Amino acid sequence: MSVKRKKYSKQFKLDALEMYENGEKSMALVERELGITDGLLAKWRDDLQRVKDPAIVFPGNGNLPEQEARIRQLERENAQLRQEKEILKKVLGIYSKDTK
Repeated sequence: MSVKRKKYSKQFKLDALEMYENGEKSMALVERELGITDGLLAKWRDDLQRVKDPAIVFPGNGNLPEQEARIRQLERENAQLRQEKEILKKVLGIYSKDTK
């Protein structure tokens, strides 16, 4: 049986963080009032502080920030090039044995 994860919108996350930062309530109390998991507000705060730009924080639904998506694309290309290099080495080894 699978467990359904709740998805929170970017605006909900930003509003929750604003509620904590502008209020006199503790982080745990804000989490309880909003019905979110313990520690989730701290994670959202850390994500926001790491990115520093509210426009690109919390991309959601599996979408990566542009920079991370580019890194993943380059890593895939690098892996493919390494494979091709290994294949070429093997082919070269086979042909060099035939000429001896």
